[in-house]
Formats: sequence, structure tokens, C-alpha cells
Amino acid sequence: MADRVPLDFSPPVRQIRALLLGVTDDHLGSPTPCPDWTVGDLLDHLTGLCWAFTQAAQKTDAPGSDSPPPRPSAANLAPHWRSRLPVVLEELAIAWRSPAAWEGTARAGGVTMPAAAMGTVAINELIMHGWDLARATGQEYAADPRILEQLIEFLSQGPREGTPGLFGPVVEVDDEADLLEQTVALAGRNPHWRPISSAH
Repeated sequence: MADRVPLDFSPPVRQIRALLLGVTDDHLGSPTPCPDWTVGDLLDHLTGLCWAFTQAAQKTDAPGSDSPPPRPSAANLAPHWRSRLPVVLEELAIAWRSPAAWEGTARAGGVTMPAAAMGTVAINELIMHGWDLARATGQEYAADPRILEQLIEFLSQGPREGTPGLFGPVVEVDDEADLLEQTVALAGRNPHWRPISSAH
């Protein structure tokens, strides 16, 4: 199936689902590489973006698709997020398996763009926030090199000062940086970010 569409959402979706198993309630208030976001905020954002990009793939004008998403907040996390989030992630992967999802235009968060670009933005969100979640909770993270190569090409076309609401300014990395570090840096994150451990 995956060879009929430009990008396969299944690898990053599987990775995030695996990472969720390592998220404890104690992690929810921990910082993430996203400035001012806790792990709980990040999980709320993941839930919302899965819904928005699923609607975009299905070309549905659902209520809320015409406006920018609200600021993520752990307070909005459903009590059953541990069972809900894997489901919406899977729905997202299934929606973008359809070749029709990649045709024409797509709309999400009040923005309309070519569907192929929207799909690329969506998978970039999964890769980046998967990395954010892994770093914030002390877990390992690896991404499909084929996806990373396409994201590097896509992100390299953007302004180096970043795109407000999407990407921060590009972070400089050395020539030895691997594909994941290059991708993370192009999206405006510090590839060497680690949570500051509190002294006990």
C-alpha cells in the first residue's frame, strides 16, 4: 500500500504508540523541547493534530477545520487519553494511505495548501513530536531514514528564520549530524536538548 503514496505514516505512528507506553503520570508536568509546553500539553497537541490532519486527508469540512488550533493544554487531556491517542494516531495513518488524500488541496487549522504538502507537514509533525516526547520522557527514538530524507528536502525550502506557528529558526549543526539531528535542527529544535534533571 505504502508504495502508492508519497509517504507512509505507519512507522512514525507505531513509534509514538510505543513511546506512549513509557509515559507515566509523573511525566505529564515535565518540560519538552517545545518552549513552554509540558508533556501533557504535547499529548493534547498530538490528539488535536491527529484529528485535524485526518480531516484534511479525508477532505471533510468538519467544524473547527477553518480556524487555527487552540493552545495545547494538559487540562484538556481526556481521562482516557492512553487508550484514545493510539486510536486517533491509527486513524491518521489509515486516512493518508488513500492516494486521494494526496490529490488536490487540503485544509487544516484554517490553512489550505496542496494536499501533498499538507501530508508532508502532517508527517513532519509526527516525527518532531515523537522526538519531543522521547526526549522529554528519556526514551530512545529512531525515524525511518527515507522519511527523514524527504523531510530534510521539504524543510530546507523554508526560511531559515523559521515560520511562526510551524517552525522555529533553523539551529546550526555540524557536518557530522545524522539525518534525525539535521531534520530536528531544520525544524527549529536543538538536537542536543535534554530535560534538566532536578537534584534530589
